[in-house]
Amino acid sequence: MVNQISLPTKSFPRVVSLLLLALGLTVMSGCASLFGVKKKITVYPVLGPLSDATTQRLISEVNRLAAVRSIKGKIDIQIQDNSFAEAGLAEKYRTADGTVYLQRPGQIYLRIQAPFVGTDIAQMTSDGEHFRVAVLQGDEKIRRFVLGTNSASYPKLDMDNSNDKKKKDGKGEQTVNVLSSLRPQHFTDALMIRPIEARTNSGLVYAKSEFYQEEDATNSQQGKKDGSKTARVVRGYFLLDELAAGGETGARLLRRFWFDRVGGIRLARVQTFDKDGMLDSDITYSDPKNFGEGGSIVMPSRVELTRPHDRYKLSVSYQSPEAVELDHEYKPSVFVLENKWQLPTLDLDERERQRANNK
Repeated sequence: MVNQISLPTKSFPRVVSLLLLALGLTVMSGCASLFGVKKKITVYPVLGPLSDATTQRLISEVNRLAAVRSIKGKIDIQIQDNSFAEAGLAEKYRTADGTVYLQRPGQIYLRIQAPFVGTDIAQMTSDGEHFRVAVLQGDEKIRRFVLGTNSASYPKLDMDNSNDKKKKDGKGEQTVNVLSSLRPQHFTDALMIRPIEARTNSGLVYAKSEFYQEEDATNSQQGKKDGSKTARVVRGYFLLDELAAGGETGARLLRRFWFDRVGGIRLARVQTFDKDGMLDSDITYSDPKNFGEGGSIVMPSRVELTRPHDRYKLSVSYQSPEAVELDHEYKPSVFVLENKWQLPTLDLDERERQRANNK
């Protein structure tokens, strides 16, 4: 027999009232979770106006910069060693003076000097196929003349045979260690962009896309002009991917060009990738100025090169863009460094051959 509970007649209205109140609270709770209480969120401004451009227009901008045949100028150069980035450590060395000669295809002579005193720290050249680096500072085990091939891949040099994390009193040695790992052709590719050839000649294809990136307002030229105090802004870009046939999916990415669209079309960044799709170089271009006598061409006066797998970053700024010499023809001998200091020679190709024979 089912037990029945009988409520007094007088208490029935009160029970109904309690049920209605509970139902009302449940509905209100649901509405609050559905519509929510108004909460302020930060929406960063999109910089504008944004310019439009066709794929051909983007290619033309790259080739405009690539039309420069040679460059000679004074630069400021700063090196950051990221060898211990995994431990959250990095060494940024003082800005040094430099003199650079660049000539297509892929030729460079770079002289790095200590500021004020003018003492040579290093000199390096590449003739487009082979490179030579003279490390002129440090003790005897660090000073050397390094030779190698541009297209080869070498293990990072261990200049001081030390596994210590960071020597507080060894900044000079660490600087030279990084210089010994630099490759002149990395400068060449960063400071003299390779042109985009017609598909009939190169076999490469190009894909354009749109992209928006949140950035610090302090790094935004538009933010500086507007005097904006906003901590972050959103900048619009066009991306142009350079693709070659091959790889598991039938194509692989070679280069990615970033074009700033704010108030015009400006090449702002170039990324290069290896055969496995890993980031090889990340180059940013900023502060465009008139170069050469009479300001014949507008080019970026500041270039930052990051080599994530080589664990270093370079910042290069032209000291006087208007004094830079453009489109002169230099003799091939300028780009072949001779060991006039009689430094110990390290031939990286020979070292790799000896390692292969030992194995």
